[in-house]
Amino acid sequence: MHPVFLEFQSFEIRWYGILIGMAFLAGTGLAVREAGRKGFDRELIYDFLFYALLAGIFSARLYFLSIFDPSIFGEHPGEILAIWNGGLSIQGGLLGGLIAGILFCRARRISFWDFADLLTPSVILGQAVGRVACVLNGCSFGKPTLLPWAVTFTDPRSAAPRDIPLHPTQFYEMGADLLIFLLVWNLRKRTRFGGELFLIWAMAYGGARIFLEMFRGDSLLITPNLPAARLFGLASMAAAAGLFLWRRARTTAGLQS
Repeated sequence: MHPVFLEFQSFEIRWYGILIGMAFLAGTGLAVREAGRKGFDRELIYDFLFYALLAGIFSARLYFLSIFDPSIFGEHPGEILAIWNGGLSIQGGLLGGLIAGILFCRARRISFWDFADLLTPSVILGQAVGRVACVLNGCSFGKPTLLPWAVTFTDPRSAAPRDIPLHPTQFYEMGADLLIFLLVWNLRKRTRFGGELFLIWAMAYGGARIFLEMFRGDSLLITPNLPAARLFGLASMAAAAGLFLWRRARTTAGLQS
């Protein structure tokens, strides 16, 4: 796997940026299609994704730094926004996108739950495509293993340790994302209440991260034995399960809003 797509002297274009852009475009295209089916103005998608992109990148950076190196906020504040040096977290990006979605829906006076359902397939599809970027870049790498499907990174510009067989955690997570995408895609026309699809995704994704974290070799750690992604997964599952039961009970009682 080679992380650089094109280089000329000291200038280089990395596959990571190209594929993250492709993931964003794939998610946008799917969201626009779903907006038409669900009766939303397609312009809402374009308006929201601008804010979601900014909030997602900013919060992904803050989340990473707050766990990996919180001293940077006081000692090197100029490095906080230096995303070109690496250091983003998908969990932080999702939290930023969620906050942006809540504020956007309040400002536009539309149902957050219905809007979240519309975007859910796009989010998980974008995550799956984005994992290809991690494969080429070597980030999100796994622990050493002797399993026959291990991957070995040899490029000196890779983020992963070189010449060591590793769990292909990028493929594990891509597979989990695709399975969750198929689940929510098949359920999208059979939801019983607003937010059902979004909450199913949150529970499924949280569970997947709890399980897959045991194979990761570059986990952000809150304590020596507690990966931040595992805590995120537990919180996501618990919150989504509680909201799912609450939303379903309101629907049963005829109080859906």
